[in-house]
Amino acid sequence: MARYALTDIHGCARTLKAMVEEQLKLQKTDELYILGDLVNKGPDSKGVIDFILHLQAQRYQVLCLRGNHDQMLLKAAKNGPKDLRLTQTEKELVLQSFAIADFEHLPKKYVRFLKELPYYFELPDYYLVHAGFDFKQDDIFRDKDAMLNIRGYEVDWSKISNKKLLHGHTPTALHSIKKGISHKDGRLNLDAGCVYYRNAAYGNLVALDLDTQALYVQPNVDRPYAVARKS
Repeated sequence: MARYALTDIHGCARTLKAMVEEQLKLQKTDELYILGDLVNKGPDSKGVIDFILHLQAQRYQVLCLRGNHDQMLLKAAKNGPKDLRLTQTEKELVLQSFAIADFEHLPKKYVRFLKELPYYFELPDYYLVHAGFDFKQDDIFRDKDAMLNIRGYEVDWSKISNKKLLHGHTPTALHSIKKGISHKDGRLNLDAGCVYYRNAAYGNLVALDLDTQALYVQPNVDRPYAVARKS
């Protein structure tokens, strides 16, 4: 049995599939944790969710968290696209992947999936979250907005029982992720900017083995598609 974590797929369904099938060679005894931002920006948001649902239906242990983009798509399904922080081209990619004309027609199956995504996981040795926690709060687990969106915070290790912290949300150069692992950092950001294949520092999906600290790197194989360069 192995335990893996990855994050910020952003609609790169082929890249996720290559990671799971070719890099991890996922077994049904393994656990795979996905730390949110399954959708938006990339070419196949629907395909990402479909692949996860397929794995779960086959009794693979794939557990997903909610990211800020999952939350945005959920809101857009209810209220329209006004809260979607996407370019017009990125919005069109999402609509095309679900074969819908507007966000309010997101199929109920996907709305239900997004609604059921939790905000964090606690494991015996790790906390997993999309963005992080606001450690200035007395109860860090009540601030859902922080878990989806926070950046630039200091960790108060006492509030997470000195467990390791894994998150995504902020695209990070691959060499920085590798450096954090080699230094045995207690907090690791696993967002290698998979969707941003036009940036030399990004364009990878990475997965961490939670027990051995081995890092698996899958370059983006969904390209080419229209995506903004990450500034």
